[in-house]
Amino acid sequence: MQRRIFLHASAFAGLSAAGGAAWAHHGWSSFDQNRPIYLEGKVVEVKWRNPHAELVLEVPESLVLPADLAQRPVPAQSASIDGAALLGKAVLPTRRDRRWEIELAPLFRINQWKMPEVTVGTELSVVGFTFNGEAGAALVRAEYVFYGGKAYGLRSSPV
Repeated sequence: MQRRIFLHASAFAGLSAAGGAAWAHHGWSSFDQNRPIYLEGKVVEVKWRNPHAELVLEVPESLVLPADLAQRPVPAQSASIDGAALLGKAVLPTRRDRRWEIELAPLFRINQWKMPEVTVGTELSVVGFTFNGEAGAALVRAEYVFYGGKAYGLRSSPV
C-alpha cells in the first residue's frame, strides 16, 4: 500500500512539474511586438538555463528613456529586424512595477552572440516586448540587451 501511494504521489509530482514548465514557456504571440518596452536597472536574480535564460531586473523609480536610444548601434541578426526602428519606437512601461522578469534567448543562441553570463548585481538595459496591454506578469521578452558596453540581439543568430 505504501508503494502504491508513493507511485501515485510521484506521478502527480511529475505531471505537475511538466504542466508548470509548459505553462511558463510561451511563444511570441502573447507579446505586443508593436510596442517595444525599455527597461534598465540592476539584476537581482539570474536563472542561466534552458529553455531560455531569465533575469529579474530591479528598475529605479525614476526610470527614463535615454535620449540616445534610437541612435544606439545594434548588431545584425539572421532574422529580418529593423533594429533602429524598433529602438526608435521604444517606450517606458505604463505600469510601475519595480521588478521585471526578463526572458532572454536559449543558451545556445546567447553563446552564439558571445554574451557573457549575467550575474546578480550587473547593471544592464533591455528593449523587448511585454504582454499585450501590459496584462499579467511584469515580464519582458528581450529583443536587445545592452550589457558591458555592447548590444546583443536575441531574436535570432548573429550574421
